[in-house]
Amino acid sequence: MFPGGLLLILDPDGFPGLELSKTAERALAAGARAVQLRSKRFSRRALYAEALEIRKLTRLRGAVFLVNDYVDLALAVEADGVHLGQSDLPLSVARRLIGPGDILGASARTPEEALAAAREGANYLGVGAIYPTTSKAEARVVGLEGLRAVRDAVELPIMAIGGITPERVPDVIEAGADGVAVLSAVLGAPRLEEAVERFLAAIRMAEQSRSKTRS
Repeated sequence: MFPGGLLLILDPDGFPGLELSKTAERALAAGARAVQLRSKRFSRRALYAEALEIRKLTRLRGAVFLVNDYVDLALAVEADGVHLGQSDLPLSVARRLIGPGDILGASARTPEEALAAAREGANYLGVGAIYPTTSKAEARVVGLEGLRAVRDAVELPIMAIGGITPERVPDVIEAGADGVAVLSAVLGAPRLEEAVERFLAAIRMAEQSRSKTRS
């Protein structure tokens, strides 16, 4: 099952020259326990080579490795699962291909999309964009209210995405997210390890605060 917390998205499209496996290794050493590989521009062959290396690193660290969009690539490198968007392969088909034990994530912006994803076998949802984001300028912002609406509709774990910084983590967790998916806030940080640690600390504090409020 997906662990929640922090999901680091490795996307070389917005960061030319990004050393994917080296970046994954540094993030995992800093405490990240989930990594997703995402690229629309790289060839499938090039991504396969990178994915193999990241798969080795995540296994060594006991971390989750997800592949965005490409079910065949996820299966080829024995990733822990795949994340699909609304225009990708239908979730029900992907579930049949990857089997019942692998993780299936789905992007959802509305309660209706979230409910459909739950029916088709998703294990978790990626909800956003919560805030405007430079890494995906075309992404429609749903805001914290949109996140709350999805949270009210389904019980699946939710990873919030889009413009999230450590300072925004408390609001995102309070609105119903179980964790955050980040890209630029870590990959573009002057000190990657420090950025990962700040996110992990912010998530822990927000989860503790939410637990106290509920009790």
